[in-house]
Amino acid sequence: MRAMTPDDIDAVLAIEQAVQLFPWSHGNFADALKSGYVCRVAEEVSGEICGYALLMPGVDEAELLNIGVAADQQRKGIGRTILLEMLSRVREMNLKHVFLEVAQSNQAALELYRSIGFKKIGVRRAYYHHATGSMDALTMACELQGECHG
Repeated sequence: MRAMTPDDIDAVLAIEQAVQLFPWSHGNFADALKSGYVCRVAEEVSGEICGYALLMPGVDEAELLNIGVAADQQRKGIGRTILLEMLSRVREMNLKHVFLEVAQSNQAALELYRSIGFKKIGVRRAYYHHATGSMDALTMACELQGECHG
């Protein structure tokens, strides 16, 4: 994995729009980079970006803002590798907790997060909005000195 650059945004955005129910915009990614968030991309052997993650560090904690893997690369362990890399970055910053929100219908992501040690701590009602309505998100957390296995 390597740091995301502004030149990567179009490739990341293409993955985002193909795999996320509620995709970020080009501006969201550009703002995250400008804000100094931890933004990383994973590349295939061919050099093509196959996944990404963005993390917002805080005082004692961090929030995993976004993570995605190209559809044709899913179920190959890339998402786990990306998540573990981000947890490693959080540990390097000596932060204690990582939080995230995930659509409660996203079973693959929920399985991944639970397998690493994330636990549900709440529900955000109507967190995600789309043309036909809204969807709740689960808020999950992982304590890096305890239950996280990453």
